[in-house]
Amino acid sequence: MLKKIAISAALSLALTGGAMAAGAEGHVHDVDFSFEGPFGKFDQHQLQRGLQVYTEVCAGCHGLKFVPIRNLHDASGPGIPEDQVRAYAAGFDIFDAELDDDRPRTLADNFPTVSGDGMGPDLSLMAKARAGFHGPYGTGLSQLFNGTGGPEYITSILTGYTGETKDEAGTTFYENTAFPGGWISMPPPLYDEAVEYADGHDNSIHHMAEDVSAFLMWTAEPKMMARKQTGFVAVLFLVVLSSLLYLTNKSIWAPIKKKAKEA
Repeated sequence: MLKKIAISAALSLALTGGAMAAGAEGHVHDVDFSFEGPFGKFDQHQLQRGLQVYTEVCAGCHGLKFVPIRNLHDASGPGIPEDQVRAYAAGFDIFDAELDDDRPRTLADNFPTVSGDGMGPDLSLMAKARAGFHGPYGTGLSQLFNGTGGPEYITSILTGYTGETKDEAGTTFYENTAFPGGWISMPPPLYDEAVEYADGHDNSIHHMAEDVSAFLMWTAEPKMMARKQTGFVAVLFLVVLSSLLYLTNKSIWAPIKKKAKEA
């Protein structure tokens, strides 16, 4: 009985995206995203491509319930024209309690919630919920230079399938070099040329994985650019203030130091 409970718990953990208890930590490779670093910015074209990958590949199993559709129009985000965002929103239905019926979504609505058997976790905050880089313990140095590694974790998962499979307790698992434990229940979602980009960009698995990872980083932190700008202004203000305080202190104490020397 205890053995059956343990197997069931392990399967539930794998199906919800968690790591299987047995197995080594997965390998996450670094990616040079445009938004990294104190002066990094989101690439609008990459975010638009990432939205396309999410819509055509991921949306069937993963929702973005915390992301307002109107944010797609933000200049610091995908920057999609408002009329196109309205048309995009109308492609998703939502139940309206006042109408007691379904209606097309509007700019006031969020992305759909996806739930049910076989559906994956919501991806709204996934890029911040998953840490791809760790250590040295307690210092935070890796996070300072590499970031938390959430987008890299997603990219590594999407490109980490080896093609090997195994069946356990009626469930098929797929070998993945990035997933903790080495085996994941999610089938490979991407393949070369799965999405045809309108801008003619390379649509290999590697590039599609990076594009959707960048998009999910934006959904997790849509105000990143504003936060960085505020931080830069705050640091600049502190530098100017420190300089003024130093000069003021020097000016006040200069006569006193002069008299002390003369005495």
